[in-house]
Amino acid sequence: MLILKTAKTIAVSLLLLPGLAGAALAQGASSAPQSADARTASAPAPVGTTGAATTDYRLIAGDKLRIEVYKDAQLSQALQIRPDGKVTLPLVGDVLAAGRTSIELRDAISEALKEYIANPVVTVIVTETAPQLVYVQGEVNKPGALTLVNGRMSILQALAMAGGFTDFANKKDIRIIRKTATGVQNLKFNYKDAIDEESKREPLQLLAGDTVIVK
Repeated sequence: MLILKTAKTIAVSLLLLPGLAGAALAQGASSAPQSADARTASAPAPVGTTGAATTDYRLIAGDKLRIEVYKDAQLSQALQIRPDGKVTLPLVGDVLAAGRTSIELRDAISEALKEYIANPVVTVIVTETAPQLVYVQGEVNKPGALTLVNGRMSILQALAMAGGFTDFANKKDIRIIRKTATGVQNLKFNYKDAIDEESKREPLQLLAGDTVIVK
């Protein structure tokens, strides 16, 4: 009887073995690592960018740039923004850089090159930044240049760092001269309104290159 039961058990095992083997093979295939080609196909394609650090940064005179024009070594240049805020490139000549972000400058160069190249691909990389300064002059106790801290400074902070006002200062008519990509802006600032406790407005933020004039 024992021999008969053992024979039946072996027969059943032999019948089930192909199915078990097939399941094991399927499980092994699903858990096996993908090939390099499969991983590449499933990965998202890289996106070109000028870098998060420079996306919102506005260029100033003295910044050093690397401008790459795809498949054109002669047009690709390492440049420094001149005191007038411009850079000079072959074919397109002078291009205003100061006051623009790297993306805005890239778009301006690309647009200018379309006259000479079909669908130009341009990359602008900021390789070195100049010190970010603002200037306070006129009726303050310590006129001169101030360095922006982390790229930010309000006009109230700048006036405090300039030692405050002299006795002759007109606190209601302070001017900020700002160079932008579209021209020079002349902004007005009323100190008395800004320190009014009832005023809820955010203090005016200065940009690199701004000149504050206290009459």
